[in-house]
Amino acid sequence: MKFLPDATQGTSISGYGTGWVTIGAEKITSSLVISSTGERLAWNCDGFDQLTAAHFAQLATMDAELILFGSGERTRFPQPEWLQPLFARRIGLETMDTQAACRTYNFLAAEGRKVVAALLL
Repeated sequence: MKFLPDATQGTSISGYGTGWVTIGAEKITSSLVISSTGERLAWNCDGFDQLTAAHFAQLATMDAELILFGSGERTRFPQPEWLQPLFARRIGLETMDTQAACRTYNFLAAEGRKVVAALLL
């Protein structure tokens, strides 16, 4: 049986660990937002305790059907009122630790879904 590598439509995360992710050959050590459509931007937040409603309002402006929120080394949930801009645009949000968010993002992006990962590193 011949095995072929999976082909992804958009940007994928090629590696991750505590405090970093790799996209292609680039190692990133600061929080970021990555979209399956190829958009990538810095998410100006060094940790969960620095999050504000503005961080989630920024995510609501992106063209996504689902936001994966990677909350760092452990799963921590944002304040519900911060999610109102996402709910108003009917964008789903799933919260998980950052490494699980990386794996889930790659899976959904490979399916061709409009997914965004907001990752705290």
